[in-house]
Amino acid sequence: MATITKDLKKRYTEDVVPALTKQFNYTNAHQVPKLVKIVLNMGLGEAVQNHKLLDSGVNDLTKIAGQKAVVTKAKKSISTYKVRTGMPIGCMVTLRGQKMYDFLQKLICVTLPRIRDFRGISAKSFDGRGNYSLGIKEQILFPEIEYDEVDVVKGMNISIITTAQTDEEAKALLSELGMPFKKK
Repeated sequence: MATITKDLKKRYTEDVVPALTKQFNYTNAHQVPKLVKIVLNMGLGEAVQNHKLLDSGVNDLTKIAGQKAVVTKAKKSISTYKVRTGMPIGCMVTLRGQKMYDFLQKLICVTLPRIRDFRGISAKSFDGRGNYSLGIKEQILFPEIEYDEVDVVKGMNISIITTAQTDEEAKALLSELGMPFKKK
């Protein structure tokens, strides 16, 4: 993986747009896919019994994203899990603009290489409309989280939403930005 030295947004305009224009024969610069937002979601189903777990999850996600996390509430009641409509069951953050690019650069350069036996991320996690999702099992991979302060290891989902029309275009966009996909 090549190290990313310049700002990811600047790299997008200077390097990625010309490369994708040439690769897919775009006639207009607005046809080139771009990042729209990154959504971080942390499901905390155990928060039904332990409300302190929800507070620590919100604090961790706020530190990771650099933006206040929003508590998500249950939309339906599920009696087997003792969940009622309106109960807090997780938290999420939506990143746009410069914070989105900063988070993606941190994810690519710092967080993913910290995964044990990391050989790249799966290229099969596209949704068919040009969006990519990946799961991280431990929040302690992020440098903002101090290992000593973690009470319970929590995972999270990261969804990268793009304007790409196909998965092929989205994969090309993320690859040009430096996302380390597995070699076939």
